[in-house]
Amino acid sequence: MTAVSLKKILNDANKNNYAVAGLVVLAWDDALAFTKAADETGIPIILQAGPSCRAHTPVPLLGKMFRYLAEQTKTHVCCHIDHGYTVRECVEGIDSGFTSVMFDGSKLSLKENIKVTSKIVKKAHMAKVSVEGEIGFVGYANSKSSEGTLTDEAISFAKNSGVDAMAISVGNTHLQTNKEAKIDIAKIKQIQKSTSTPLVLHGGSGIPNHIRKKLAKETNIAKFNIGTELRMTFGNALRKQLKNNPRIYDRLQLLKPTIPEITKITKKIIKNFGPK
Repeated sequence: MTAVSLKKILNDANKNNYAVAGLVVLAWDDALAFTKAADETGIPIILQAGPSCRAHTPVPLLGKMFRYLAEQTKTHVCCHIDHGYTVRECVEGIDSGFTSVMFDGSKLSLKENIKVTSKIVKKAHMAKVSVEGEIGFVGYANSKSSEGTLTDEAISFAKNSGVDAMAISVGNTHLQTNKEAKIDIAKIKQIQKSTSTPLVLHGGSGIPNHIRKKLAKETNIAKFNIGTELRMTFGNALRKQLKNNPRIYDRLQLLKPTIPEITKITKKIIKNFGPK
């Protein structure tokens, strides 16, 4: 099946009261595992190339890789640039075959964030590519704290930027290894009263499973970014392989057992808040 836009995949999710996982890709192995999970469940996914992934592999190559995997998968796959911090990064994603880009202007003033985001939206929509924006700053575990999204700013941003999806900060945190995030559901509902733009939560790994399911069913949260719990699964599988097979040095043999483990946890994640 061919790749689809973020707008298509998230509007379907909101319409049918479920959410889609934005799965953080670092290399071929986890991207393959994610698409295997999508195939085996029939649940759509979003393959995401964040800053770490892009630092390791050139964006034009990632675009071809993501598109290839999407074409081999029997359900919808969105090919997404995550946390683009400049217009140039987003344009490179558009030119490299991605069906969606995210501009992270969360550190900018509201006025500047809208100005830059809307510029990217114009370029992207001409190429039939979706745009995700962010208002409010989502912090990092053991690092800079979050700055919660202000409702009036979220409404203004959604209205004036033209984004297809809006990431918000309501208690979610990047790189959180435990599921203890306390999500402000009242604020989410307050924001969605004035905008129909699909909402996104970064730092989805730190949100308890039952809360992710509840948010998908009862609010306009249509996308959870999932990275940390997948990396933890990869790391544990690799450590086990190294411990049990100390004489194996071939990297392909070392990495091979991680794929079924990542596939297994991905299926569990996407079934939790995906379509029933």
